[in-house]
Amino acid sequence: MTSTTDVVLWVVVPYVCLAVFVVGHLWRYRYDKFGWTTRSSQLYERRLLRLGSPLFHFGILGVFLGHVVGLGVPESWTSAVGVSEGLYHFLALSLGALAGAATIVGMAILIYRRRTVGPVFSATTRMDKVMYLVLGTVITLGLANTVLATFVGGYDYRLGVSVWFRGIFVLQPHPELMGAAPIGFQAHGLAALALFALWPFTRLVHVFSAPVGYLWRPYVVYRSKDVALGARAERPGWEHVQVPTPRGRR
Repeated sequence: MTSTTDVVLWVVVPYVCLAVFVVGHLWRYRYDKFGWTTRSSQLYERRLLRLGSPLFHFGILGVFLGHVVGLGVPESWTSAVGVSEGLYHFLALSLGALAGAATIVGMAILIYRRRTVGPVFSATTRMDKVMYLVLGTVITLGLANTVLATFVGGYDYRLGVSVWFRGIFVLQPHPELMGAAPIGFQAHGLAALALFALWPFTRLVHVFSAPVGYLWRPYVVYRSKDVALGARAERPGWEHVQVPTPRGRR
């Protein structure tokens, strides 16, 4: 039997957070186009940024793709293409742990940079701090759940959390499945929902402004400037010649 608490946590809260996610982005784009930016701080410091940013972005991309497969692809589909449960969980652990570790290390470097570099810290907003806190909580809980589910066992999230997640988008949620999930998966789900609700009001909106058009943009040809060519014609007159001073004269 589904309890009222399960309905509130795993039906009402998800739809409210998704509504805030969609409407918030529309509002932000409509009324804050100039604020739709990453608020880049590259001019203030580059050494740590050059190390932490690729780790974080490539790591979070791997985490996202792992969630797409783990939550969006039913277990029967992977079995139909010949991927056994043992192989799936091995890949989920190895690749997921690698992506999660890269994300955490990259985020730690970026947070250290933001805290220790004066101009970068001055440009940090309150929403930036909240975003880093919630995002770090989501990633840490997800990584812990992946490791525990693999080594401890006893719970298959693909038969519980994944079914609940897909049911939200087809308007057939199963709150009882999340109600029966371990507390770690429940905490991870609630933290992820909070992140989605905060998303439109943070620098994370830049995810939807990726320069995809650069993939098919025509080449830009750069040519060196010729001194003899220019918009302004040379002034007529004699060339300036330096006359050597005769020896012995001052």
